[in-house]
Amino acid sequence: MSNKTKNEPVIAYSELAIRNNLSIVEYCRTSLAAVSGCTAGVLGLTGSYGAIFFILAVTSFWLMLLCKAGVDSWKKFFISRKSLLLNGLFGHFFTYILCWTFIYGMVHVY
Repeated sequence: MSNKTKNEPVIAYSELAIRNNLSIVEYCRTSLAAVSGCTAGVLGLTGSYGAIFFILAVTSFWLMLLCKAGVDSWKKFFISRKSLLLNGLFGHFFTYILCWTFIYGMVHVY
């Protein structure tokens, strides 16, 4: 056993706390997808502009979440930054598209 592995701290996660945090993030992401889809519909964004708007909304939510958790202390609340960004991305994209097309049709189609 090397000296390096002896000095590394053991990280223990509370499974219940991690599940609760991810559940709250999932709820926020779903709400974000619906609100940003409605916003894109009202603004009249179509095609790639709407997709870019979704990517910006998801990325900004991810960055705000990391800042709220703490730039260096996010590991206390979540296991991985990558999974925090990418989990459920396609499901939320479909929610975004649903709200986007519904509101766009109500506002911009005569």
